[in-house]
Amino acid sequence: MPPPIEEEWPAVCLVRPQMGENIGAVARVLLNFGLVSLRLVAPRDRWPNPKAEQVAVGADDVLKRAKVEWRLEDALADATLVLAATARPRGMEKPVWGPREAAANIRAAIAAGGRPMVMFGPEAHGMESDEIAKADAILTLPVNPGFASLNLANAVAVFAYAYAEARQAADAPAWFSDTQNPPATQAELEAMFAHLEEELERGRFFHPDDKAPLMKRSLRAMFLRARLTDQEARTLRGVIKALTIGRGGRKREDS
Repeated sequence: MPPPIEEEWPAVCLVRPQMGENIGAVARVLLNFGLVSLRLVAPRDRWPNPKAEQVAVGADDVLKRAKVEWRLEDALADATLVLAATARPRGMEKPVWGPREAAANIRAAIAAGGRPMVMFGPEAHGMESDEIAKADAILTLPVNPGFASLNLANAVAVFAYAYAEARQAADAPAWFSDTQNPPATQAELEAMFAHLEEELERGRFFHPDDKAPLMKRSLRAMFLRARLTDQEARTLRGVIKALTIGRGGRKREDS
């Protein structure tokens, strides 16, 4: 008899994973706790990977269902809540959740019709700042600060266990309770950010040039904390268009 399949969400996204064995181990961990959605972004070794298949004995379906993308934006496009698992928040103004709080918020997001995704970085160095900047919140694990590095599959296991514990939670945290419209997807947010950044560059807002990446990350963090709905994201794009049309802002085909 095949193992029972739980829900499609949350999805676990491995960003630039390096070893096929670790991907296979993650697939096993996910199915251990009833999760089946796995996404891979630019895996280092060829895919499908025979070493991943060898380790993922019994969890072959998770690997077969895994979606492989070569850009992080594509992997996150349909997500409405993104968490970045990292021991280093890097000074970003984002909520920082432990495993149980993250699991409760994810369950609440799913109950509200959301599509949550948790990103885990590559084995050697973790995610880059620009990758973490795409997240709505930080997932941090209660590890020894003097020895915080976890094996990739072990890190996923800690989250998956906490999520399994939270399955019975019924009350939605306040972070989600006031949402009346569907939350904006990552694709909708990326389109809004691209529109905003394009017009700000035309208006010479990003000065000096070497501060531009930090300024862009700060702007993204500010809007991500607001938990925009799809309607709010569309409204903000209309605001940007209205504010720039008088100074010759270009008409965007995707507006």
